[in-house]
Amino acid sequence: MEMIKFDNLTKYYGPILAVDNVSLDIEQGEIFGYLGPNGSGKTTTIRCMMDFIRPSSGVITVEGKNSVTESKFTRSQIGYVPSDPVFYDRSTGDQVLNFVDSIYNVDSSSFRMELSERLDCDLSRKISTLSRGNRQKIALIRAFMFKPSVLVLDEPTTGLDPLIQREFNEIIKELRENGTTVFLSSHVLSEVEELCDRVGILNVGGLVALETMGDIKSRAVRQIEIEFESAPSQKEFNDITGLDNIVLKDRILTADIRGDFNGIIKAASKYSVLNIVTREPNLDEIFLEYYQGSGN
Repeated sequence: MEMIKFDNLTKYYGPILAVDNVSLDIEQGEIFGYLGPNGSGKTTTIRCMMDFIRPSSGVITVEGKNSVTESKFTRSQIGYVPSDPVFYDRSTGDQVLNFVDSIYNVDSSSFRMELSERLDCDLSRKISTLSRGNRQKIALIRAFMFKPSVLVLDEPTTGLDPLIQREFNEIIKELRENGTTVFLSSHVLSEVEELCDRVGILNVGGLVALETMGDIKSRAVRQIEIEFESAPSQKEFNDITGLDNIVLKDRILTADIRGDFNGIIKAASKYSVLNIVTREPNLDEIFLEYYQGSGN
């Protein structure tokens, strides 16, 4: 079932093009990463989805409902975490969340208590006394506590320590198991790698890639280092498909490899191998290739 659809979404701020003709479909239960450098249009896209601002052209639908003409419905289905959440400082966390309960005429107290314990969040304290990270925890609880059909998260783990980030990942996975669809904008690339099924990579307002995480990683350049008992002939490795930057120094061969390892393993097997070390690329390196490839 299609939960979120962008159809030629475009947004100008005066003469400045912020989002350029973005189209994509996101299925129920999918965790979709929306990635790009600062200023690439990620937050503008999210604000259009939430109907905080209006598209210049194009349409966004959530569960088949237009985000502009039926925004009351679409907002009721979305648990939203903004990039910089704001609360009334004189309230406590409990008062903020009770107010949200009253708006929706529900009682989320049971799940809210579970979330506050898991995220180590003291809801009895006034907002004015809280650190950036603890305010972020309240924003997360506010988004999660109704177990919404759609989560829209804009840099949701800003200010959280690593243990709480790990718990955040677990909560997201559990909500997804119950059918929640997640639209995640994040600079925490380990988070993206662990959670996302697909990613859209945005640069200068336009999509430069729409890929599964598996496809992105399979095409990425990895590094391999092989230590031999005695020095091999470099000629054995020069013509292997997908192998670049080959360096043979004494008994150690290093190279960059794109694709599978079959060719280099077959060539290395002709010699006595003492050790093999590989290094997976990090997502910073992978995404940089896409940004550079888009001409920016």
